[in-house]
Amino acid sequence: MKRITAYYLLAILAGWQVKAQTLSPFKKGDKVAFMGNSITEAGYYGSNIWLYYMTRFPDQRITIYNVGIGGDVVGQMNERFEFDVLPKKPNFLVLTFGMNDTGYFEFNQENAEETTKQRIQTSFQNFGLLQAKLKAQPGITPIIMSSAPYDETMRNKNNYYKGKSKAMEQIVAFQREAAQKNGWPYVDLFHPMTEINLREQKVKPEFTITGPDRIHPGRGGHLVMAATFLKSQGLAGKPVAKLDLDAKKGVISVENATVAINKKPGVSLSINYLAKALPFPIDSVSGVWENPQTQADALTVYPFIEEFNQEILKVRNLKKGRYDLVIDGQKISSFSSDTLEKGINMAVLGNTPQYRQAAEIMYLNDLRLDLEKKLREYYWLQYNYFKGQNMLFEDSQLAFEKAEEKAKADWFVKSKMGTYQTARFPEVRKMWQDNIDQLTNKIYQMNVPKMHLIEIVAVK
Repeated sequence: MKRITAYYLLAILAGWQVKAQTLSPFKKGDKVAFMGNSITEAGYYGSNIWLYYMTRFPDQRITIYNVGIGGDVVGQMNERFEFDVLPKKPNFLVLTFGMNDTGYFEFNQENAEETTKQRIQTSFQNFGLLQAKLKAQPGITPIIMSSAPYDETMRNKNNYYKGKSKAMEQIVAFQREAAQKNGWPYVDLFHPMTEINLREQKVKPEFTITGPDRIHPGRGGHLVMAATFLKSQGLAGKPVAKLDLDAKKGVISVENATVAINKKPGVSLSINYLAKALPFPIDSVSGVWENPQTQADALTVYPFIEEFNQEILKVRNLKKGRYDLVIDGQKISSFSSDTLEKGINMAVLGNTPQYRQAAEIMYLNDLRLDLEKKLREYYWLQYNYFKGQNMLFEDSQLAFEKAEEKAKADWFVKSKMGTYQTARFPEVRKMWQDNIDQLTNKIYQMNVPKMHLIEIVAVK
């Protein structure tokens, strides 16, 4: 690591005192490409980020592209930059790498220390090549994002590579330095997620926010990744809506919504409520191969609800007793007057009309992601197999037959062949992309918040 250390020293002497640029929220019309390895290709953290924008800023449409390829190191990202990123014409590129760059089995070999130094040096040099390309694209703002951590400390016999986490920290360090030098935004996933692991493992040694293989986060880990990114954008603490109401005096304060008081006999409080956002729906299914983790699992170790999903309703001056929360004529739940005075979070009530609306958007967004994954599998074969055969994007019958033959001995190629059988035809890929576009259009039609009648009714 002597060359990298010397590089840092020269940088300091040259006056690299520029701090990484603040990462502002995306704005209407922004096109954001997430470039990375298999964690990015899985698509969940990018999809979660987009779902947040779909529900929180329904009138500010953005586009997010998945540009992940499983197994990639930064050198491979550099090689496919012109073909895989530029045609999408993003104005933001979120670049993350480090998991594969540091290697795996090398840590169990006798010359592990020297091999690790060489791999980190190679990653550093290739990152420099990609930086040069990014600087030559003034229309693209790079966002450097560290890798999610390799969980070296969990109690698990799978994929244990002693020292890999420390090696990844060295890559994180030069990523952060590059962001500071260039004045680019920087997002740290590595350290916050590592802190969660270490904290929870004190109580439960087998805990991991990553996954059983120590490498690939499950749905819960992807939610934490998305939350960490959104927090870097200054979006933590921004509510869906906040209503502070008085049963006798009316509106005390309202945030991110409009409220009109109705006078209705037999009802303690009646309002017409129009929020400017929708709650963030939480899924309870797993989706990452051999990782049972769900989004709901992450809620026990990361304060996602507190930071990103607050739709607060406070009602003061109610007579002591219990009250039904009724929305659009449907009873949602019952609460005591004391609970209503302290405030309830409607965003965690899965049977409200606004939550159901958000859940429908989530399901469409998941369908969009499923189609996008098919396209990424196609590109995986192009860059991880056909490129080495000098058959990049040839997609001929010969190419298909060669891939079929390779699949007999290569599990990774085999896993993509079901998709490639049809994806090799441009008409099929166009159909998938058209469906993605149609789903996105539908989402941005459905995500407009609706007016709701909220009533607080005394339980008799």
